[in-house]
Amino acid sequence: MSKAAGWLRGALALAVCGAAGVAHAQSNVSLYGQVDAWVGAAKAPGGERAWTQGGGGMSTSYWGMKGSEDLGDGLKAIFTLEDFFLPQNGRYGRFTGDSFFSRNAYVGLQSNSLGTVTMGRLTTSYFVSTILFNPFVDSYTFSPMVYHTFLGLAGQGIVGDSGWNNAVMYATPDYKGLGASLSYAFGNKAGEMGQNKWSAAAMYFHGPLAATLAYQQVKFDSTPDDQAGITGFRNQQALQAGLTYDFQVVKLYGQYQYIKNTITGGNLTSNGGQLGVSVPLGAGSVMASFAYTKNSGMNDTSRNTWAVGYDYNLSKRTDLYVAYLNDKVSGLEAGNTFGMGMRTKF
Repeated sequence: MSKAAGWLRGALALAVCGAAGVAHAQSNVSLYGQVDAWVGAAKAPGGERAWTQGGGGMSTSYWGMKGSEDLGDGLKAIFTLEDFFLPQNGRYGRFTGDSFFSRNAYVGLQSNSLGTVTMGRLTTSYFVSTILFNPFVDSYTFSPMVYHTFLGLAGQGIVGDSGWNNAVMYATPDYKGLGASLSYAFGNKAGEMGQNKWSAAAMYFHGPLAATLAYQQVKFDSTPDDQAGITGFRNQQALQAGLTYDFQVVKLYGQYQYIKNTITGGNLTSNGGQLGVSVPLGAGSVMASFAYTKNSGMNDTSRNTWAVGYDYNLSKRTDLYVAYLNDKVSGLEAGNTFGMGMRTKF
């Protein structure tokens, strides 16, 4: 056999092996997201009214890429990169100063039988528990439970954002509708082993019934030794339980939340929850929700927030909505937000 013939034969063998490898390690990447914009007016408790055209009336706008590679034997390599953005001005993030991929930025391994491990910036299980068990879901404009959990006033609400940096999460496989997760976020600072965040959560979905139980503890806000705007802050523990039941003609929502802030000089605790309902009407649904939180310890502030709205589906991907929210904090004049908007997914 000539050297040329031998080289050609070897090249063909490598090509066949390469093709077999590609067939075995199949991969895919997808682009997706949603755009949500609304127009109306907002007035914070004790503040002044502002007429506005904003983004994220019913959901925060974002776009993302995700992909997977089949590694064989039921194992996949996965990644996700997701960026929030403001459609009213085209800027990235949820607010000025937000990081680019602030929704999610992670890589991981997924096994059909063993579960999923991811590392990077991860949406917290506590946030997922909050949004799936109230009728206004993840609306930072009209959801009373989101207000009480992530837009706290006078020491109320949780510390640590809806996503954690430097985090590792393990999620179990689904077992007859039951799933659980365990997360840990590092402080990433030498000599600060005690600066960390961790959480555990479980969710159950079976027919018309769904339930959640989530717990998290955080010892800093965004960076080690950051006291979350609370003088003497040492750590926060938060517990949330939720339940929904869909009767078809009406869906009921309920949540309970307990938060304890350990603070040098005196602790601060919050007790409260949310009751909600959604009723199918025409091509959409009517939504209503009421949330209440009471502080004790360093102060005795109370807060009650209610909202009503209607979400109309133009198609499977596009909807129109109108909503009103009233927000009252003890000692302050009530605030309110109202408006209408449009959301489309891709």
